[in-house]
Amino acid sequence: PQHMLMRVSIGIHGEDIEGAINTYNLLSEKYFTHASPTLFSAATPRPQLSSCYLLAMKDDSIEGIYDTLKQCALISKSAGGIGLHVHCIRAKGSYIAGTNGVSNGLVPMLRVYNNTARYVDQGGNKRPGAFAVYVEPWHADIFEFLDLKKNTGKEEVRARELFYALWIPDLFMQRVESNENWSLMCPHDCPDLADHWGKEFDALYKKYEDEKRYVKQVRAQILWKAIIEAQVETGTPYMLYKDACNRKSNQKNLGTIKCSNLCTEIVEYTSSDEVAVCNLASIALNMFVNEDKSYNFIKLKEVTKIVTQNLNKIIDVNYYPIPEAKNSNMRHRPIGIGVQGLADTFVLMRIPYESKSAIML
Repeated sequence: PQHMLMRVSIGIHGEDIEGAINTYNLLSEKYFTHASPTLFSAATPRPQLSSCYLLAMKDDSIEGIYDTLKQCALISKSAGGIGLHVHCIRAKGSYIAGTNGVSNGLVPMLRVYNNTARYVDQGGNKRPGAFAVYVEPWHADIFEFLDLKKNTGKEEVRARELFYALWIPDLFMQRVESNENWSLMCPHDCPDLADHWGKEFDALYKKYEDEKRYVKQVRAQILWKAIIEAQVETGTPYMLYKDACNRKSNQKNLGTIKCSNLCTEIVEYTSSDEVAVCNLASIALNMFVNEDKSYNFIKLKEVTKIVTQNLNKIIDVNYYPIPEAKNSNMRHRPIGIGVQGLADTFVLMRIPYESKSAIML
């Protein structure tokens, strides 16, 4: 892999020879690694080096749905993984004034996205296209949404290549715990639920309930059991908690966060003019164990500093498949530095995993 590692180092640092050599040596010695798209595309004509893209459905309309689909296709073509929220799409049977008809709901639309994920694989057949679709559990199509990945059932109501996730408000979990009713709503008839969190969401949701604007009501535990059954059978939906994510966010000044990414480890603000991006690297913790079984924190600090500088440079040299992604990356400059090899570190240092020494380390 040495030629690849040198290509990546030069792709990031350009004419900064010292920086390129430092990065090359650390990559070669396995102190850290950059993300797959960085390894694929560094120093190529279109160096798309970022892993994660978080998209907002532009609008509940044909234009909005297909504009967002085009964004997904362009990102997938450049080896990006996609997280997409569809809270705003009206439910099945909802009235469409423009055509005097009714909506087909989430399922047929997501089948179109499913086929795009199959067709536009990441980086030209390097790996399959990967989209995670987020929806809140008050959406009236939630039961059909939970069935989309199941192995049984009619093919026309399945979309098995997508990944599914729930963006769950605390109110739903409270209703599950107390076994109360849960109201399913259409976002067209009950607008702005996705734009609020915490007490504001609770107040708006209960207001719509009092006005009887819901499509139907079910016992919260019935929906909860359907979620668990889908997880057992398919491994999805992923479960993220809307209020917790927004409460801990350092982007509260921008607005409500409405979804995570494909792998659920990145939470960033998205909007119609900002597609959130995350630029990733991973540090191998086990490489910093000394021969005397002590830990080299000084070396860890040095490597972390270089990784941070690399990711900051990646933001500037990156090829952006859509302008909205560049807008977001340049405004916020998000980076994600992960770790691997923690258990290996404990083994090398002869420390039990759950001991006080492990916690201190």
